[in-house]
Amino acid sequence: MNIQIFSTKKCFDTQKAERYFKERRIKYQFIDLNKKVLSKRELESVKSAVGLINLFDKNSKEYEKLNLQNIRNNSVKEELLLNNPKLYKTPIVRNGKQATVGYEPDIWKSWE
Repeated sequence: MNIQIFSTKKCFDTQKAERYFKERRIKYQFIDLNKKVLSKRELESVKSAVGLINLFDKNSKEYEKLNLQNIRNNSVKEELLLNNPKLYKTPIVRNGKQATVGYEPDIWKSWE
């Protein structure tokens, strides 16, 4: 397994995800979205696994501030995601072409 966790250190679900992998002695790579955002190719990979709409944290202040609920064009939404990591629902956990958004231990178990 090649696990990558994209998130921020302050996210509670991310801390639970890290604990999940540590308890099972599964190595993972943590990528802090405040320091390094997803590349276009990484976003495409995650988007194909979970869908674009599932990547957005609809409860975030940024989502409301940018009025994203009224934007219909997916390419505009993708561009906003690439440039604003506060819009992501976290953690984004990736294993090759597979990915999840949020705390999903049942899906991660199937990856083992």
